[in-house]
Amino acid sequence: MALNLPRRFDAQSLKALALAASPKSCQCPLGPCSGWESVTEDRWPTPSLTAVGSLRADTADGDQASGSEPTFEEFHPQGTRYESALAPIAPQFFPYNRCDVFSCSRCERFLLRYTEFGGYYVDHRVRALNAELVVDAPLPDAAA
Repeated sequence: MALNLPRRFDAQSLKALALAASPKSCQCPLGPCSGWESVTEDRWPTPSLTAVGSLRADTADGDQASGSEPTFEEFHPQGTRYESALAPIAPQFFPYNRCDVFSCSRCERFLLRYTEFGGYYVDHRVRALNAELVVDAPLPDAAA
């Protein structure tokens, strides 16, 4: 029996999705979230958000498509940092390789969301999708 799983986006399809959006001003509790921001469940506007896909490389049975854990390596060739609003959105790199993609019916923008798990905490994070920042950066060759 085939499951109706969310679509998996790569850099090209993610950029195309962002370019097709026509965001409007939104007054939802998330705010602009141009860089990664923590968001509590009570601030997550569930009624107006719809999951449209994922950047995760998981296969239908939950195993990683590559047979290994996704990298925790980040992609910052211009010296940006994780929380920067100018940090590139590189789907193969952390934290994007652990993201789901949501559409907001109120403002018509797309949002990326992942959950950070620490030793004693769970932190949901959100970032608005910006087409200008999406890059198709390949992972470094492990043999190099």
